[in-house]
Amino acid sequence: MRFSNCIVPKLLTLKTFLYIVAKGNKGAKLTERKIKGIVRDKINNKSTKWVAREWKVSESTVKRIWIYWTKYHELLPIKKAGRKKTVLDEYQVNLILEAHKEQNLGARRLEKIIKHKHGVHIPHNAIHKVLLNHGLSRECKNKKGRRKAWVRYERDHSMSLVHLDWHTSDINGTQVCAVLDDSSRFVLVGGEFQEATTENAIKLLQEAISKYEWLTDIREVLTDRGSQFYANKKNKYGDAESGFESFLKEAKIKHIKSRVNHPQTNGKFEKWNDTYEKNRSRFENFDNFMNWYNNVRYHESLDKEQELQTPQEAFWDRLPIACKFKLFMDRREEEIL
Repeated sequence: MRFSNCIVPKLLTLKTFLYIVAKGNKGAKLTERKIKGIVRDKINNKSTKWVAREWKVSESTVKRIWIYWTKYHELLPIKKAGRKKTVLDEYQVNLILEAHKEQNLGARRLEKIIKHKHGVHIPHNAIHKVLLNHGLSRECKNKKGRRKAWVRYERDHSMSLVHLDWHTSDINGTQVCAVLDDSSRFVLVGGEFQEATTENAIKLLQEAISKYEWLTDIREVLTDRGSQFYANKKNKYGDAESGFESFLKEAKIKHIKSRVNHPQTNGKFEKWNDTYEKNRSRFENFDNFMNWYNNVRYHESLDKEQELQTPQEAFWDRLPIACKFKLFMDRREEEIL
C-alpha cells in the first residue's frame, strides 16, 4: 500500500498506523445494508477483526450484531437518532396554560417560570407545541436560528437612573408615559393622558420623587430629544431650555439625552412600550396593568441563576447598601416602638 503526501508520526509504529487506516471511520452510521453484510460475513466464518475492518465499524459493534443474530435470528434493529418525544399529561398541559394566562409569554420563558414556581421541568419545545395546539403561539422562522450573545447595559443600583418617554397607544389612542427604573425595570409611576405635554411629564416625575424621596433621590433622568423634554430651538442669545430641563435643574437631577435617531439608547423603555401594547387590553384599567407588570410578570432581564424576579422584587433587591441599611433601621425602630 502506498501513502502519498502522508507523514507517519515518529512515535506511531507503522503497524499501528496501518491498523488505524484499516479501521476507517468507526463513527459511521449503521445501516441495514451494513448489518446484513456483517451477518453474512460472520456466517461465512470471517473473523471479527476482518469484518470490522471491511465494514468500517468497531469490533464490539460486530460482536453486538452477531450475538443478536445468533440469539433471535433477526437483524439488529436500528435505533432512531435523537431524543424521545416528550409526552405531557393533563396536569402538565394545565400548568402550561395557566402560566401562559398569567404571564402571556413564550415557551422559552414559560419553561423557566414553571420550573421556578412549581418545580416541574417541561422542555420549551413541548410547551411550544401545547401553545400551538391551543392557538396561543405561532411558528416564526426568524427565531429558529442560533441566538446571538446579548450584551446588556444597566445600572447596578435602583434609583440611580430612570427613563421617561411618551408613547401613543395603538389600543386606545391615549398618550402613555412612565418613569422606568433602569436597573430593575420597575415602573415607579405611570399614566395614560389625552396629550403628551411637558406639564404631564413633570407631573409624573414629581409624583415619583414624592413617592420615593423617603428612600433615596433620583440622580439622573434619560429621555429622548422630544419637545416635551428638550428645547431644540435656541433664542436670540443662543440659549435653549425647556420647562422640563428647568425642573430637573431645580431638583438637582442630571438630564441625559439619547442620541439623535437612535431609539436603542432608550431601549428599555421601547421594550416596556412593546409589553404595554401586547398586554394592556387584558386589563380593565392602567393600574391593574401596572400591578401585573411590576408584581406578577417575571422579567427575563432580571433572571438570576437560581431565581426569577419581578421588577418590584429586583427594585428592592438592587437598592444601594445605604438604603437597605436605612430600611433595616426604620423597621427596627418600629418594632421597638
